[in-house]
Amino acid sequence: MTWLWLWMALVAASVDTDIIGQPAQPLGQLTWLTGEPTSLEALRGRVVLVRWWTAPHCPFCKASSVALNDWHKRLEDDGLSIIGLYHHKTSAAFDADDVRTYATALGFRFPIAVDRRWNTLERWWLDGGDRSFTSVSFLIDRQGVVRHVHPGGDYVKGDGEYEAMDQAIRELLAEDGNAQAASRAQPGTRQDCYAPCLSPSAPTP
Repeated sequence: MTWLWLWMALVAASVDTDIIGQPAQPLGQLTWLTGEPTSLEALRGRVVLVRWWTAPHCPFCKASSVALNDWHKRLEDDGLSIIGLYHHKTSAAFDADDVRTYATALGFRFPIAVDRRWNTLERWWLDGGDRSFTSVSFLIDRQGVVRHVHPGGDYVKGDGEYEAMDQAIRELLAEDGNAQAASRAQPGTRQDCYAPCLSPSAPTP
């Protein structure tokens, strides 16, 4: 997989390096629609993938749902937790039952919450500068540190974005939490994973 790490290094400038390697911020005030309400603190010791999504007019979210569902099915018992954060983007009035319907249609069986006013999305992502997409994904290690960011759009099995996320997930699951915390104290230890970012003028799903 040397080619993959080379490719990820070449596109590193596309992702803010001040996010990678930093503790993830709290999830904040969310409305939980499926699954038990949780927090990153409660999930400490697990690898956490947080993905913002919207519907019904987000082809990127629909395309990425296959990968999300597959990771949840295969890797939940190995220590991966996925959280889907819905952010409303249509002109229609928000309806929680509609979101539940969208989540069911996409096959989501992991916890779903609503980032109603985009407060968490803004803190985590949009406030950091010009963003191409809002359907961002954050991969957080067992110690609560952001280790990989996919800046939006989709990841589909077979493409580079999918391969980068899949490898990052598997590597973090294989890490021992105590050893990983110690390694960050050693200079020169690789801990940054990146994904490419397109740059249209305004954020898209």
